Amino acid sequence: MAYTALYRKWRPQTFDEVKGQDAIVQTLRHQVQTGQTGHAYLFCGTRGTGKTTLAKILARAVNCEHPVNGSPCNECASCRAILAGAAMNVVEIDAASNNGVDNVREIVEEVQYPPADGRFRVYIIDEAHMLSPGAFNALLKTLEEPPSYVIFVLATTEVHKILPTVLSRCQRYDFKRIPLETIRARLDEMLRAEGVEAEEEALRYIARRGDGSMRDAISLLEQCTAFYDRQKLTYDGVLSVLGEVDYEVYHRLFDAAMRGDTAACIRLLDGVLSEGRELSRFAADFTWYLRDLLILKTTGTAGEELIDMTSEDRARLGAMAQQADEQTLVRCIRIFAELLNRMRYAPDQRVLTEAALIRLSRPQMETDIASLTERVRQLEARLAEGNFTAAAPAAQPQPERPVVVKKVPKLQLQDLNELKEQWRRIVGALSSFSYQAGLKGVELEPIEEGVVGLVFPDALKCYYGGRPQVLQDLAAATADIAGRQVEYRARAREKDEPQTRYVVSEQELQSVFHMELTQETDGAGDGAEDED
Repeated sequence: MAYTALYRKWRPQTFDEVKGQDAIVQTLRHQVQTGQTGHAYLFCGTRGTGKTTLAKILARAVNCEHPVNGSPCNECASCRAILAGAAMNVVEIDAASNNGVDNVREIVEEVQYPPADGRFRVYIIDEAHMLSPGAFNALLKTLEEPPSYVIFVLATTEVHKILPTVLSRCQRYDFKRIPLETIRARLDEMLRAEGVEAEEEALRYIARRGDGSMRDAISLLEQCTAFYDRQKLTYDGVLSVLGEVDYEVYHRLFDAAMRGDTAACIRLLDGVLSEGRELSRFAADFTWYLRDLLILKTTGTAGEELIDMTSEDRARLGAMAQQADEQTLVRCIRIFAELLNRMRYAPDQRVLTEAALIRLSRPQMETDIASLTERVRQLEARLAEGNFTAAAPAAQPQPERPVVVKKVPKLQLQDLNELKEQWRRIVGALSSFSYQAGLKGVELEPIEEGVVGLVFPDALKCYYGGRPQVLQDLAAATADIAGRQVEYRARAREKDEPQTRYVVSEQELQSVFHMELTQETDGAGDGAEDED
C-alpha cells in the first residue's frame, strides 16, 4: 500500500475536526443545516490554515445524503465518491496552471448542465489570485448569477490580487493563523494515535516553527519522525533534524553583545556554523528572539500572552530583557532586519552576519541615538563596577582659522541674498537631474555686479557641476524665476580655504563681528565702496 503523507492522512473530514477556525466553521455549518448556502465563497488566508480542507468538507456537506449536524457523514455514496475523487459534480481547479480565458470558458459551458448525481455542482478554484484578468472577467457573469445548483469556492493566499468586481460577488471568509497551542495539541493527538512519544518542548518548538500553519507543522513533524524511525522525539533531536539553534545560544549571544564582548559573539557564530545551521534561519530566529525581548521590556506581564513559550523560558527571557533598554533593543532589531534584507543577495552570508554582530556589540561604531544611549549604558555599568581608566590626554587644540569676510556694495549684497532665497527653486527648475545633483553643496559668492561665483567643495564636483552647459542652463533658470540676468563662474574650494565666509556691507562690518577678521578684497585695493 502506498505511503500517505501525515498531513493528507490526518486531513479533517468533518467540520468538528477543523481546528482554529471556529467562527467560519460555525457559519458554514449553520448555512448547510438551514439550506442557506451561498453561490460563491472566497476563502483567504495564509497557507496551511484550512481553506481547501473546508472547501472540500462544504462540497461533501451540501451533497451528503445523511448529514450529521451539518457535517458530511462520509458514508453515503455521494460522500465516498467525492472522497475518492470520482465525483463528477465536485471539480477542483488549480488556477496556477489553468488560469487562461479558455479554461474559464469551459467552466461557464459546464455549469449549464445540472449534476448527474447529488444536488450541487461545486467548483473549488485553488490559488484563485493566479487567474488572469481576462479569465476573471469571463467568470464575472456566471459568478454573479450562477444556476441554483452551482457553488463556487475560491481559495487564495493573496486576496489583494483578486479583482474588486470578484470580491463583491463572493462571501468572504478570512482564515486566521492557527494558535500555537492548538497546533501543539493536534500534533500530540496525531502522535498518540501513531504510537510515537514526544517531549512537550519538542512539540512546542515544531508548532512554533509552523508559524500559524497546521500543514507546515505536520510536515515538520513528519520529517522528524521519519529521521528517528518513530522513536521518541526529543527537543535536541528536533533541533538537529531541522538545523535549528538552541534557544540557549540566543541568550548567550545577547548577553555577550550587551557586555561588548565581540570575540564571544564571533565564537558563538562559529559554533552555530560548525553544526551546519543555516545562517538565514539563525538570523531570522535571533530577530524574533529580540522581538520577544522588546515585547517583555515594553509591556511587562501584559505582553506575556503575545510570546509563545513555556513559563520557565518566559521568566529567563524577562531576566535577559533587563540588560537593555527599549532603544537598544530597537537598534538590535534594526541591525538584524537590515542583515536579513541583504542576505538575499549576498554571496557570503557569514561575512555579513559577523559584521552585524560586531555592530551589535560595539555601539561606538554608530552615531544614531540608540547607539549613543547604549554607549552611555555601558559606560555607567563600567563606572558602577569600578572598571574605568582615565582617557589619554587630549591633543592640543589647533588654532582656529580666521573667518573670511568680504565687503560688497549694499545693493549687490541685497541681490545676492535674494538669489540665495530662491536658489532651491532655481536649481529645481533645471531639466536634468544630473545637473541638480552636480550643484549639491555649492556656495554662492559675489564677484562683481551681475556676476556670481559658485564655490564647489572639491575639484571633481567643480568639474561636473561647473560645465559650461550647466552654467548656461542655470543662468536661464535664474532669468525665468528671479527675473534677472546673472553670469555664473565656477571654482573649487582651496585646500586651506576657511569654511566660514561672510558677505557684509561696510555698515555691518564693525557692528557684527568682534573677532580676528581677514578682509577679502576684489583684487583692487579695499574693494568697491558701499552704495547708499
